[in-house]
Amino acid sequence: MQENFCFWNDAGNPVHPASAADFLPRAQLTLMQLHRLQVTIGRAYEHVPIFRERMDAKGLKPADIRSMADLAHVPFTIKNDLRETYPFGLFASPIEDIVRLHASSGTTGKPIVVAYTQNDLTVWKQVVIRALAAAGVHRGDILQNSYGYGLFTGGMGLHYGAEALGCTVLPTSGGNTERQLMLMRDMGVTVVCSTPSYFLHLLDVAENSGLDFKRDFKLRIGIFGAEPWTEEMRQRIQDISGVHASDIYGLSEIIGPGVGGECLYQTGMHIFEDHFYPEIIDPETLEVLPAGEIGELVLTTLSKEAMPMIRYRTRDLSQLIDEPCRCGRTIRRIRRISARSDDMLIIRGVNIFPSQIESALLAAQMTSPHYLIVVDRKGNLDTLEVQVELTSALFSDDISTLEKLHKRISGAILESTGLRAAVTFVKPQTLPRSEGKLSRVRDLRKK
Repeated sequence: MQENFCFWNDAGNPVHPASAADFLPRAQLTLMQLHRLQVTIGRAYEHVPIFRERMDAKGLKPADIRSMADLAHVPFTIKNDLRETYPFGLFASPIEDIVRLHASSGTTGKPIVVAYTQNDLTVWKQVVIRALAAAGVHRGDILQNSYGYGLFTGGMGLHYGAEALGCTVLPTSGGNTERQLMLMRDMGVTVVCSTPSYFLHLLDVAENSGLDFKRDFKLRIGIFGAEPWTEEMRQRIQDISGVHASDIYGLSEIIGPGVGGECLYQTGMHIFEDHFYPEIIDPETLEVLPAGEIGELVLTTLSKEAMPMIRYRTRDLSQLIDEPCRCGRTIRRIRRISARSDDMLIIRGVNIFPSQIESALLAAQMTSPHYLIVVDRKGNLDTLEVQVELTSALFSDDISTLEKLHKRISGAILESTGLRAAVTFVKPQTLPRSEGKLSRVRDLRKK
């Protein structure tokens, strides 16, 4: 038995000691959640003025929280709260207890700032261990971390968790793709962490260099997150590279990567709900929805000291899964995030998400996984164009083949969205690539 596993679960799989909470009986977990929620609510009420004012406005006191169901009466937190209280207005700990600060890029104004005490960093490390272990990463793996380091939480969050798990970590961060591929091959990297779009870029550069991922690399697991990606995109990545492509979930406002992640069965992302309590709400009525219904994910931190986030509206669309998982974990799952409520496009009165178009494109096969959605307005009419990058083989194919492919893609988009789109084929390596988060939508109506 490997050193970093201390027992086997009921499914017969070895379990890392940090993952023991994943298998707690639900009754025991609920008691833990309630105690931690009450402590967190009390801490925020005492130290965070905006939270106390909102509680008072609703006639609520911390003592009114007697069950997890009472959380539904507590006011929400939104991203704009972090901007309006910049930089330290949501802190519940004095600055001398803060040992780490992270922040967003702040390209559209003041950045959002998040803070950690030493205990917060310990929790963060533990949940990243649990996310990696659930995906099959273990001691002895060589892990290449291609998430950005610095103010972005992705790089450092995964780095310290992977080291604590016992991995050998290669902190490449983003960029310098040719060198990343050289190191990945020469050092026998077995696990890579990046955005799915950057891994697609790695695949492109490898192919152009005459490298074959299945032949020339030892990579077996990819930990992908930080941007929505569809099941079709996962399948394309796995088919091309041969890796087990696993989804990890997190957001800086809550803690960073490690809020949840997939187990080997890939039937949703387990939320580490002894630290992060999930709700699904109707984004219009703000009412809590039952398990199984699609809505907006709301998260409450149960152990965060420096900056408790209570009923934080993530804008991510998902659904809770109550049914037991074959892996034996008792913590609930959410459907993998493929869309955000604020990513929704309204075109000619129809609501569509980029993920619908991505699914249609990839289901049509034969094209590369690179595309760009361009929305514009001519006169009073919205227009929708989908630029699709062809593979080198297709680009040199005969006209009849391309016409059939064009018809198939146009039909798939119409069936998926209810809208007719102008499908434009572009040359290989034409569309933008990204070393960070990639935007696949260009909405010219906003200009």
